[in-house]
Amino acid sequence: MSTARFKVSFAGPLVSLQDAGRTNQMRFGVPASGPMDRFGFAAAHAMLGQAAATAIEVSLGGLVLECVDGAVTCAVAGGAFSLNAQAPGWQALTVAKGDRLTLRAGTWGSWCYLAFAGSIATEQWLGSSATHTLSGLGGGTLRAGDTIEIHDAAVRPGREGPYACPDIARPVSDICVILGPQDHHFAPDAVHTLTASPYRMTDAFDRMGVRLDGPALSLGDALSIPSEPILRGSIQVAGDGVPVVLLADHQTTGGYPKIATLLSSDTDRLAQLRAGDTFRFRAVTAAEAVALTRRDHDGRAAALAALSAPRATLEHLLSQSNLISGVTSD
Repeated sequence: MSTARFKVSFAGPLVSLQDAGRTNQMRFGVPASGPMDRFGFAAAHAMLGQAAATAIEVSLGGLVLECVDGAVTCAVAGGAFSLNAQAPGWQALTVAKGDRLTLRAGTWGSWCYLAFAGSIATEQWLGSSATHTLSGLGGGTLRAGDTIEIHDAAVRPGREGPYACPDIARPVSDICVILGPQDHHFAPDAVHTLTASPYRMTDAFDRMGVRLDGPALSLGDALSIPSEPILRGSIQVAGDGVPVVLLADHQTTGGYPKIATLLSSDTDRLAQLRAGDTFRFRAVTAAEAVALTRRDHDGRAAALAALSAPRATLEHLLSQSNLISGVTSD
């Protein structure tokens, strides 16, 4: 069994180890956590031709790793981050002892995912390595000086090279929501304000949620509701009227009213926006939400299938090429 080892030379804030998320624990008050952009996370593993496992989620602060032992193929997907100062985009490459991996924010996106052809050795909490950043439970956040081990490290030259980022992975400026469950507790004009006005992402943004900059949403008797379960994508509004979208590390219960909830796919897309980016909320019916979600699911499945399809090896390409055409042609 081969092992590759990396030393963390630099890690920005909120760079953490994440798997697909901690399922079936929210009823006990345990957040699901997991990747902020679930499609980007799955895509990084698909590019390596493997099932989703633990990966490194990289924030806008970036990450620098030095390979100190072994060799392994890795892939980067999610936001358009640059890898080793190359053009931003989705890429896979093999690194060996003495090589450095440098990830920096590129032209768009707030998060990217670094997956390895192997298994990252990491702590688990309740059967998952997903890091809850507020408590540090799970695989944990990365800091300079940390060491990362990749067990069963594999070199997969057939997976190397650039990959086209599917359109479905990119952030959008039109975010779909289902109204409720407490929209009826807001002032009569609140829903119109939510859907008719642009909102802007702020720098009050972490894995738990993001405060938005835009028109305040007037409350009626909404603050009188009891605490209840909440979900990723809920638009929660406190007494100041400022909407907050809850994200991967959101609390499991809350007493602030929720005027609407994002569709799950649009939650990932909103998470890839940056402070200063503007967007609008678009309210859809339940039937429209089901249709949009099914269409998005099919689109993601097709994109992942394309990313995971085996690439032609150099030997295969050479066997199909007539390299002596210039000699045999008349």
